[in-house]
Amino acid sequence: MVIVGAAVLAAAGLGAGIAVAATGGSSARPAPAGGGSDGLSYSYYRSAMSRFASGSMMGGPVGPMTGAPGYRWMMGGTGAPGWMRDGALPGYMMGASNDPGKVMGTLFADAPGPRVSAAAATRLGDEIPAGSTVSTARGRITFSGTSAHLVVLASPPGGPDETFRAGGLVNPTIEVTAGTRVSIEVVNADPDTAHGLVVSSAGSASSWMPMMAAAPAFDGSALWFLGDPTSAGMHAGTLSFTATTPGTFEYLCPVPGHAQKGMAGTFVVR
Repeated sequence: MVIVGAAVLAAAGLGAGIAVAATGGSSARPAPAGGGSDGLSYSYYRSAMSRFASGSMMGGPVGPMTGAPGYRWMMGGTGAPGWMRDGALPGYMMGASNDPGKVMGTLFADAPGPRVSAAAATRLGDEIPAGSTVSTARGRITFSGTSAHLVVLASPPGGPDETFRAGGLVNPTIEVTAGTRVSIEVVNADPDTAHGLVVSSAGSASSWMPMMAAAPAFDGSALWFLGDPTSAGMHAGTLSFTATTPGTFEYLCPVPGHAQKGMAGTFVVR
């Protein structure tokens, strides 16, 4: 059950319409100089952000958002500008919206990356993952093998807004054994808002900006943002990681405010 071929093109935060699995942790990485997948991601990011080049957000202590400092933050780095730390986007950028995801979704709608059709996304969101047991009563998907692969739809039509759908369940608990290699294919099924998926520490969803409160729980357990669907289909991306540490974690949408609205679920490593 593979909806995308080579889904991982680069590690790119807001540009995750480029369909990427970011490296774990919150340490900043240098923006690529060009060429290769990272070069493609950075080039698209600069082009998209240049639409706001006249605004005050492009300055500040960390340098222009159109350049390397802004790109590193979008990849999950620690050098976020002050206006992002207090959870507010500039009014000129937001317009009439109060959801940063709507700005992000439009900004990266045309980013390169894998796509799936609406019909395929609906089918995959209801499909029981191979090697799993699905309990509708408990709202749980349990994997017992050494590998786990599932498809997660972000805010699909016909379901509760600002939620995930996998195995036919809304925000199911996902349970794996320690040492399992996990692959999660994320499809942004929302027509006008960016979404992503990050596995983080329990309690992170209570923060308006969860990725400022806690780093991804495992190396590779973050796919930051996927842009709006276009006529080419819905944006899709894959995050892959090894669930090395037993415990109870959360998977959530890293777009500011979305996890608080209910876009989060429990991830258990037993």
